[in-house]
Amino acid sequence: MNDLNVRAITEAERRVVYGLLVEALHAAPPDDATWGKVEGSFPADRKLAAFDGETPVGLTSSFATSIAVPGGKTLPAAAVDGVAVRADHTRRGVVTSLLTEQLRDCLRRGDLIAALHASEATIYGRFGYGAAVLGQSLRIVNARASLRPEAPSSGRVRLLDGDEAITRIPELYRRIGPHRPGMIERPDLWWPAYHNRLVRAGGGEHRVAVHTGPGGEDGFVVFRTSNQQAYDEPDFKVVLEVRDLHAADPAATTDLWRFLIGMDLVAEIRAPARPVDEPLRALLTDARAVQTTGVEDHNWLRLLDAGAALNARTYRDAPPVVLGLEDRLLPENTGAYRISADGVTRTDAPAQLQLTAEALAMLYLGEWTASALAGAGRITVTDPAALPAADELFRVGVRPWCGTYF
Repeated sequence: MNDLNVRAITEAERRVVYGLLVEALHAAPPDDATWGKVEGSFPADRKLAAFDGETPVGLTSSFATSIAVPGGKTLPAAAVDGVAVRADHTRRGVVTSLLTEQLRDCLRRGDLIAALHASEATIYGRFGYGAAVLGQSLRIVNARASLRPEAPSSGRVRLLDGDEAITRIPELYRRIGPHRPGMIERPDLWWPAYHNRLVRAGGGEHRVAVHTGPGGEDGFVVFRTSNQQAYDEPDFKVVLEVRDLHAADPAATTDLWRFLIGMDLVAEIRAPARPVDEPLRALLTDARAVQTTGVEDHNWLRLLDAGAALNARTYRDAPPVVLGLEDRLLPENTGAYRISADGVTRTDAPAQLQLTAEALAMLYLGEWTASALAGAGRITVTDPAALPAADELFRVGVRPWCGTYF
């Protein structure tokens, strides 16, 4: 890496750096038409590249957002949305230099947390990221699925055309807000790259339906259908894939599922990365009509300012626990933290539980318990009484979820 230079990119370098990213993802470099569609969502700001001479050979990118944490606060965060290295420069420390510098850059900007969706699960732990949010992939067999009579309902669902979907859904998402730990705000630059291209007005294949309750529009779903009839299975078979489903309350969520399940000619619904505690089985007369086809790491977090991030969330009533944190890349975070229902303070007291930045990120939103991480060897226990106390302190009533691709 001594011959490579890591720095922020300039406005003039945006297109060539974007080409590096899409080539690393095994897609073709952008032509003029493609670049015209995406350049508004690919600003130079927050993009660091590794250069071999004048040629970019590696990239890491983020956008500014905020993330909900237990207790209801939202914290300034960086959503890491592009990490790439050119094929002829891999295994040379490019990613290490880029991600290390990015952590520092985000911290200087005031971000308390960084978040990413990991394309490879073995890369990011060494940079202090932990799999803090899980998601389940669901398969619903429509012929067997019907909602129980007592399932809540609060309004109606209607389809939008492509133009409406582009103009109405961003404001609706803002009104719904990040009401669950792990959810993020979607800034203006997110929508053209991730939403608009999916719906018909943007040339995509997806449709959008919106739910209207007593107080107005309060939920939406983005989905697409495809005929997956096979040579050895000649019957017409339409599969519906849920891309994006958010609602302000359980009744609106249930109405959206009722709409999808009741759609004519659909054989099954596939819904990746849904909340692991979504009560869909409890809504159906035949719970076996829903199958969990997988549980995956959905979002990875990294605490950039550990003290501020820990202090921003709330804790249950339990005896205080002293966590000892070792943070190799951000050593200012290293130290002991006294966690209690009243808040978090630095302390000179000996650590009862010792952990890394990666393990702390896994613990932070409440997806993992301290006992589970200790049992897996991810937390070193010096005081066994601290484990049940930490389990209770970090316990959450609603499992974390992100629900946003980036």
